[in-house]
Amino acid sequence: MIKMADCYICGKKNISKNEIGLTKKLMGKSSKNFYCISCLAEQLEVTTEELQDKIEEFKNEGCKLFE
Repeated sequence: MIKMADCYICGKKNISKNEIGLTKKLMGKSSKNFYCISCLAEQLEVTTEELQDKIEEFKNEGCKLFE
């Protein structure tokens, strides 16, 4: 069960389960700091569109973080 979290950088409240899942998938499952998609894109130097595509890709692969 994924808990509610706020973005570590901008403080956006209650980021989505997909944003939490994406943080875990790309930054490591043991991540304690979670990022909204905008801040994660900035951290990884990619676009938010690329991250949205990754979320869909992981969902299609059946990744448990994106159910």
